[in-house]
Amino acid sequence: MRFKLISVVLVGLFATRVVCSELSGTQEVLETNRYQRPDTGVGHFSEWSRLQKKHFWEDWQRDKASEWVLVMGNEGGDLDSITSALVWAYHLSHSTQNTSEPMKAVALLQTPSDQLDLRPENKLALSYAHMSSEHRDLLNVNELPEDVETLSEKLKGIVLVDHPKPLRRWSDANILSIFDHHTDVGAASDASPRVFEQVASCTTLVARQMLDELEQLDEEYHMPHELLKLVLSAIAIDSDALNPAKSNKTDKEVSKRIFARSHWAHRHLQEVMNELDEELGDAKKDLGALGLRDLLRRDWKASFVDTPSPRTPTVHLGFASIPISVDEQIKRTEWQELFNWFAVHAAWTAEASTDISVSMSKCKTTQPKIVGKKKKIREITLVVRDDIRVDDAQADELFKVAYDAIVNDEQLAVKPWHGADKLGKRQMVWTTECESCSRKYVAPLVEKAVKAWS
Repeated sequence: MRFKLISVVLVGLFATRVVCSELSGTQEVLETNRYQRPDTGVGHFSEWSRLQKKHFWEDWQRDKASEWVLVMGNEGGDLDSITSALVWAYHLSHSTQNTSEPMKAVALLQTPSDQLDLRPENKLALSYAHMSSEHRDLLNVNELPEDVETLSEKLKGIVLVDHPKPLRRWSDANILSIFDHHTDVGAASDASPRVFEQVASCTTLVARQMLDELEQLDEEYHMPHELLKLVLSAIAIDSDALNPAKSNKTDKEVSKRIFARSHWAHRHLQEVMNELDEELGDAKKDLGALGLRDLLRRDWKASFVDTPSPRTPTVHLGFASIPISVDEQIKRTEWQELFNWFAVHAAWTAEASTDISVSMSKCKTTQPKIVGKKKKIREITLVVRDDIRVDDAQADELFKVAYDAIVNDEQLAVKPWHGADKLGKRQMVWTTECESCSRKYVAPLVEKAVKAWS
């Protein structure tokens, strides 16, 4: 009887072991499948981008970061910055691959990965280029394996695209090249190429340089259609499909050269640009699911400003660009009231460690300027904090400095917002009918005023 009982137990244990083993095997399969994502990008461009990211991480781990060039746009993370960085990194790595000194280059997006999809047009354009979902082909700033200030000194160098100067944390890096369609502020005068030109899209400048150098090679490298499509997408949305009011001869000439190499070459350029602009433009406007915090951070650019003040030598400025009115933004808060807007705004600027913030909003008035058309206006919201780098008295002074700079600008010609009488201390909202006075216009005004504060 005892023998039978032992046998039963042993058989049971064996069976249990077999079952557990089978379950373990099943679990391994499940764990493996969990990471075999079906949405991995296809094509040479996606594969190249993913491998560059991998090789950069590998070389960093082997203390070989000094062999790498990081190509980076601005922290706003728009399609122009993303495309410019990817295109130039691709060109650097491919144009030098058959030389004695091949270049290791990777595009760096200075936007955290969880913020990229706050711009729906990015997601759509990257899907056009058959890139992996969740931006797994792209190196984002939150994926850097080391503190930026430390890493920047180890690199071979950086290239700036769609930005005239490096962010302060990259100030110790060796700047190899700059491509920008904004104002030249004098950074890295010895960089080469160093291109500043007024065009609709920085991608235009990068693509032109790429094509010029490519055509000088003894043998051209492979130019994937996905990359070409991304270039045309960025130019299309920035130029309103090569609209003469927003673009110039250079944008069109470069678009033609890119188009001639694409799979669309049998079609008409304008037809394709219209389609891209319409599809991407519709996606760009699809912000219905975004709350106020996401609206603030989706297109947020920040800068440190050095002042003559011995009390506070550095002030941190933040600028948001939001394509809907302040009233509409208020509706996207939990309580749908003005106090809630400032509470959400305060939480975000505290997280971003911002002393002075300016939010630029766009909307249309209900009263038509011309019969059948509504007047487009902008709203400017100024807020100054007193709890990060400045105290209460300094915050009052800085608010007055920024306030005066905005109010006294003749081109802005601001008027108090309809709810201005309900605003709190160091808060102000204006409206302006200057349609061209975007963040690119207002930010330098405020920065100049703060620089002179003492």
